[in-house]
Amino acid sequence: MPGKITSLDVAEKAGVSRSAVSRVFTPGASVSDKTATKVRRAADELGYRPNVLARSLLTGKSRIIGLVVAYLDNHFYPEALEKLSTALQARGYHVLVFMGSAADPETIADEMLDYQVDGLILASVEMTSDLADRCRATGVPVVLFNRREERPGELAIVSDNYAGGRMIAQHFLDAGAKRIGHIAGLESASTQNDREAGFTDCLNEFGQTLYARQVGAYDPVRAEEAARAMFSGADYPDAVFVANDYMAIKVMDVVRSEIGLRVPGDVMIAGFDDVPIASWKSYDLTSVRQNADAMVAETVETLIAKIDGKPVEQPALIPVSLSIRGSSRRD
Repeated sequence: MPGKITSLDVAEKAGVSRSAVSRVFTPGASVSDKTATKVRRAADELGYRPNVLARSLLTGKSRIIGLVVAYLDNHFYPEALEKLSTALQARGYHVLVFMGSAADPETIADEMLDYQVDGLILASVEMTSDLADRCRATGVPVVLFNRREERPGELAIVSDNYAGGRMIAQHFLDAGAKRIGHIAGLESASTQNDREAGFTDCLNEFGQTLYARQVGAYDPVRAEEAARAMFSGADYPDAVFVANDYMAIKVMDVVRSEIGLRVPGDVMIAGFDDVPIASWKSYDLTSVRQNADAMVAETVETLIAKIDGKPVEQPALIPVSLSIRGSSRRD
């Protein structure tokens, strides 16, 4: 058939109405299996593809979710990003990804609003007041992923970072650690603040305080520098909580290869996130496990409910667990 194939062509070949064709290619629309099979067979034979952009003009919905990611070098985020994309696609949405590290996060998110996205997910990206105001003005719902900012009406999906910090402190205390240190992440991030608060609160309850503290800012180079500074003298810590696994792995490399200390014989090390590399035998890193599947499911359900105009409350914290491995196990 010459020329551009239209929904009318598909309707005539399938023997159904044009509106039936539209329903078949509209995610969530009601249509019988028999009709859907006939329409899709006719569309395949004719080579028809629905015009998503044209449909969005009619419905006012682009079926696009904007996803702004701060960085992908942290091994937790590639997995989470894949899970988010898959879950949203299963609900009939397409994902438009922008890297928050490539430019000013406000500028990037602003551009996403220009794409008429139905919703925004900010993965560990700060939501400024100006962006919050514009999102409210345009009716675009926003969900924060793995960060909270305590703004009125905020929707944030976060793990129980405070509880995770407590778990590591309790584990170190149970293992007999006396000189306990901490290498912090980005000090403006809620994840860092909550993890350290839980960690230090637990230590204080047992009459201990931090023996040493450095800042790695969730950056591998700064984490290495923090490790060198922390272990430069003879009186180094006998246990260190590093605010995420990506930094913890760098710290382990420095401690073992440059300083010449044994892990866990001379110093116990634990991280946070429990990314796949943490379980590799070369690291065998004790880590707090974030439930990425639960975080993604809660994010998708919360955002879509908000898009659909349903009442949505701030979700509960996602529980965490402690994976104890060789980096902190002294038998």
